[in-house]
Amino acid sequence: MNTVAKGAAKAGGALLKLGTLKLRIIIGLSALLAVFLTVMVIGFFQVMMDTTSDNNSTSGTFVAGGTQNISAKIENLRPVYEQYAEEFGVSDQVNILMALSMQESGGRVDDIMQSSESLGLPPNTIDDPERSIEQGVRYFSKVLEDANGDVKLALQSYNFGGGFIDYANANNDGEYSKEVAIEFSRQQYQKVKSTGNYSCIRPESAETGACYGDIGYVDAVMKYVTNTATTEIQGDVAEVVQVGEKWIGNSNYVFGGGRTRSDQQAGRFDCSSFVFWAYEQVGVELGNLGSVNTDSLKTKGQRVDYSNAQPGDLVFFDTYKLDGHVGIYAGDGKFIGSQGSTGVAIESMEDGYWGDNFNGRVKRISS
Repeated sequence: MNTVAKGAAKAGGALLKLGTLKLRIIIGLSALLAVFLTVMVIGFFQVMMDTTSDNNSTSGTFVAGGTQNISAKIENLRPVYEQYAEEFGVSDQVNILMALSMQESGGRVDDIMQSSESLGLPPNTIDDPERSIEQGVRYFSKVLEDANGDVKLALQSYNFGGGFIDYANANNDGEYSKEVAIEFSRQQYQKVKSTGNYSCIRPESAETGACYGDIGYVDAVMKYVTNTATTEIQGDVAEVVQVGEKWIGNSNYVFGGGRTRSDQQAGRFDCSSFVFWAYEQVGVELGNLGSVNTDSLKTKGQRVDYSNAQPGDLVFFDTYKLDGHVGIYAGDGKFIGSQGSTGVAIESMEDGYWGDNFNGRVKRISS
């Protein structure tokens, strides 16, 4: 092989080695890139899983039994919710209060009910969970009272502010509806949008122009509440009607009566004390016997449409005042109660005096 040929062969070998080296480098870089992308994908899904878990539970565990998907931190504070719910007269709303807290904070901050603002303070000023619960329950109990026991109206007002109750009173007979919430939010947004503090970041808000507060707040809270408690107690509640029948024909209506054991044994009741007594027989407490009245009873339970009424639900009538009379729904358009002219009796809610005075308020009691 001549010199030129040898040089060409050497050059070709060098090029081949260089090409092989480049190929190895490319293959190596591709492998590294593949590993990097795999790590990134795994990391992304891990973050997503952590975020999802954090949105529901600080420990990743969930509990049920009246509530669902409640964080362990909030569930562990149930005795605190029960303590202040009893103190402020809303013992039957513990599950709602815990669900509200889940929507407000998920248990991730110390101001667990985000109640600082109800004191006129900046968000998260309260730095103690129990203090937050005390103030949050205090405020919710007031809002619930202002909402005449309409839990959904109270919840939306907890988010919007008390002005929503006034708006509902003026535009929807004091009752909650999603449509009224949208209208209120839309109007309020027009008043405050120039501040730049509000934006339509939620799809539903953007579609409706209802960008003040959260128009989906009630639905969001209720998704954490199961019907377990209602289902468990409904069998007992249905028995309330049967329990009360023992006094038909052998009882007397006495205003203020039924608040002592001797009154009860003699069958002397007014309307609210009879309801209290009947529920007590199946193990359901409705507050304090000495102070029970129609106004206290209408704050109990959750409001349901009359079309969905079930035996055991409380029903209210406008007599000498708004919600002046209360009874227990017995099914088929009838109720059992202690009436002034008859004592304990079953009456029609759909015609006659009681039909004319039934105001549509139906409350379902759950533990």
